[in-house]
This record gives sequence, C-alpha cells and structure tokens, in this order.
Amino acid sequence: MPLTVVVDYESGNLHSAEKAFQRMAAEAGAGEVIISGRPEDVARADRIVLPGDGAYPACKAALEGHSGLEEAIQEAVIGKGRPFMGICIGMQMMASVGREYVDTPGFDWIAGEVVPIRPSDPSLKVPHMGWNDLVLTGQHPVLEGIETGDHAYFVHSYQVRVENPAHRLAFADYGGEVTAIIGRDNMIGTQFHPEKSQRAGLRMIANFLSWAP
Repeated sequence: MPLTVVVDYESGNLHSAEKAFQRMAAEAGAGEVIISGRPEDVARADRIVLPGDGAYPACKAALEGHSGLEEAIQEAVIGKGRPFMGICIGMQMMASVGREYVDTPGFDWIAGEVVPIRPSDPSLKVPHMGWNDLVLTGQHPVLEGIETGDHAYFVHSYQVRVENPAHRLAFADYGGEVTAIIGRDNMIGTQFHPEKSQRAGLRMIANFLSWAP
C-alpha cells in the first residue's frame, strides 16, 4: 500500500492538511497518509508533503532541529526521486535562499530566492491574505484539471522569485505577479494552502496522491 508522509516538525497546525490528504487518499484509493517527524518514516514514504507556517528562518531551524529529518527528505526526493509537495513555507524551502529577517539557506532544489511581496498598489495590504485567482503559466501532472481563474487561499508576506521562468507554474495578481506554484521533475510547491482551497486545492491533492513521476 502506498504511503504518503506529511512531515511534522512542529511548524504549523497540521490538522486541516491531515484531514484533506486522508480524505482524498481514501476517495482515490491512494493508500495511507500519516503525520510523522520520524526520518525512518520519510525514508520509507512513497510521497512526501512538507507544510510550514510562520517565518522562514524559524521553520528551517525547526526542521534542522529534528535530527536526520532534513537528510531523510533530501535522500527521498533527490536521491530516490520520490514525489514531493511543499506547502507555504514548505514550498519556500525548495528555493536557494530565504531573505526573511536573515539570509537562510534553502534546499536549493529550484534556483531562486524568497523575497518580500511589494504590491504596486499601496492600498493592498501585506500579508497577502485570502482568496485569489490562479494564473497558470506552466504544465505539471499535479495541475491536471486546474485552470486559470481557479481560486486558492493565500496567507503570506514573502514569495519565491525563481531564476528559471520555466520553474514558475502559476502566479496570482496582487499589485503585480506573486508566485503561486513552482515545480520541476518530481517536485511541486504551492504558496497557497491547497487543503483550504476547496475544489482546486482538493483536486491538486488528489492529483499528487496518484502521481507517479
């Protein structure tokens, strides 16, 4: 039976993610979904989900504080090619470096940096919070059935700025283009919360759970 591990490193409320992934796995017959911070569970996982809420440096430090966990993620995703989904800060960690408060190294899976959102319209507040439309700019198996204009739920003050435009798969307009989805090969990341994004988010979760790169 396929196993999906939602990584728990004490950086965010995992309840809604757990329920959404378990629900879609049950509907799709996609195996078991567990919440775990154990490197051995990540090592045996068929798919890995890395969520994260709060500040980038704190999330990265929390992950590094769990002995062997980041190494297990790296080996599974890069060494073994396991499908990976990063959510919010989990997506931002896919970049080379985060610039929130202090420069903090990321996984460097997708070349780029995490930078502040700076809307051109001063009436738009930061953090960018609430529903916004997706504008798709790339293709990916996890985006099957997702279209430009679909809604997603965002809560963030920083975004990933990629070096290679092909790695940005979607953006949202918030006083300028704000990166919404990045990805390549066996990995994808969403700045928004798919578990809170109703139809589009649940469709992405279902696609991820049945994806075999």
